[in-house]
Amino acid sequence: MKAILVTGGAGFIGANFVLYFLRKYPHCKIVNLDLLTYAADLSNLKEAENLPNYSFVRGDICDRALVDSLFKKYDIRGVVHFAAESHVDNSIENPGIFVKTNVLGTHTLLNSAYKHWMNGPFKCKRGYEECRFHHISTDEVYGALGDEGYFTEQTPYAPNSPYSASKAGSDMLARSYFHTYGLNIVITNCSNNYGPFQNREKFIPTVIRSAVNKEPIPIYGRGLNTRDWLYVEDHCKAIDIVFHNAQSGQTYNIGGENEMKNIEVAEMICSILDEIRGKPKGYHSDLISFVKDRPGHDWRYAMDITKIKHDLNWRPEKTFEEGLRLTVEWFVSKFSEEDR
Repeated sequence: MKAILVTGGAGFIGANFVLYFLRKYPHCKIVNLDLLTYAADLSNLKEAENLPNYSFVRGDICDRALVDSLFKKYDIRGVVHFAAESHVDNSIENPGIFVKTNVLGTHTLLNSAYKHWMNGPFKCKRGYEECRFHHISTDEVYGALGDEGYFTEQTPYAPNSPYSASKAGSDMLARSYFHTYGLNIVITNCSNNYGPFQNREKFIPTVIRSAVNKEPIPIYGRGLNTRDWLYVEDHCKAIDIVFHNAQSGQTYNIGGENEMKNIEVAEMICSILDEIRGKPKGYHSDLISFVKDRPGHDWRYAMDITKIKHDLNWRPEKTFEEGLRLTVEWFVSKFSEEDR
């Protein structure tokens, strides 16, 4: 049974991916390595915990001895690397942990994969020719856009926060292991994800939680910052396709083609809540409150996904309206359970 190491598999995107992958590939083993920081929750993986082709290991991707032992014990043949510190506000307060996890942790994984799969630069061990390292990254490495234009795979990196700078560093390390050592690397840079299991401190869960609790809904600045929203299940399907079918050394942008201003997203959430909770129109949107903008808040992100459409025939399936309603319903149910 082929073993795949998934790092950060108890986090938001990682947990969705683990469940998706186990359903689709029951004859493949997933080894989930996660430190279980504030952003992770093992309850996300209740469906998987008793499956014979799933193993959970609590540990740090910076722990070289542990990472090496997992490659050896399970004979790891692929890596899907989600694990990262990813909360921009936290990176402003404590940038050091972002450098440690995102840069040094990524290097530990890359080097372990190289040593386990290869005898030297461009010399794969016999039987390990198809092993692949898939590095998951973000559109934030590209910096910010004005009112026009899109990020492409050729857009120069221009990170503006300690978080995005640390992710840019990890991307460069992954790229270097392909060009210097011939390690089978693919990189994907995604736009803002949303959906079930997202950490409650992120934007969309915060809006839902605040509205449900009849608390002020905090919106940075005037709410005009724009993001391209990608439903997490669509992202998982894209990762699957890139991991299995992309040419080694390639980078792909993954976006939802759903550009929305933050205030528009908040108003849509409030409208859905009015409907599903049987409240009059405007009941929840009256809670919207504008707060001081955060330092270095990028104005706009938008992805050109022409390359992944053309090369791998992937495109997002969920409209923003469909995905947002599913997300709101999931979180309303979750918050209701927590209150019981």
